[in-house]
Parts: sequence; structure tokens; C-alpha cells
Amino acid sequence: MTTRRNKFKPDFKAKVALEALKGDKSTAELAQIFGVHPAQISAWKKQLLESAGSVFEGKRPAKSDAVDIDELYKKIGKLEMERDFLATRPGVSGLLNRDDR
Repeated sequence: MTTRRNKFKPDFKAKVALEALKGDKSTAELAQIFGVHPAQISAWKKQLLESAGSVFEGKRPAKSDAVDIDELYKKIGKLEMERDFLATRPGVSGLLNRDDR
């Protein structure tokens, strides 16, 4: 008999961890409410506390993550050249104008 592991979304984890940080209810009560093991709630709470400082660091995306506009313009130019070349080929030009039908 195989048991299926639960995969919780980050929003749910944050919600449970924040409830645990409030301290209004015990971990056992939260576990019963949310249907999660108390040890899992403690782990999420610890993880939230450890990574809370990184929320306000103000990191900006790295240059490699940004879109390289010059590379995109080169690609557009190449595709336009290929299209123009294929438009001059007999038998291919009819395929390029499918939208005109």
C-alpha cells in the first residue's frame, strides 16, 4: 500500500506559519484545523522566521534574467530575411499568404 505525499502550496504554508506565529492557538489546534502534522507546522514556522529577513533586502533581478533586446532585434531581422527569401521561391509564396484566403 503506497501513501501519497501531500504537496502544499506556498500560500497555504505561509498562512499556517503566520497563524502559528500569532500564538492565538496551539500548534496542536492549528494542526487539527488545517489538517497538517504539528511537526510540519513547526518546520514551516522555523523556515518563515529564518527567511523573513530576505523579504526586505530589495534584491533586483540579475542582468542575465532580463530580456536582451538587442538579441531579440537580431532574431526579428533574421526571421524577416528568411521570410523575404522564401517569398521569392516558387511554390512557397502560396503557403506564406494563408491568412489572405
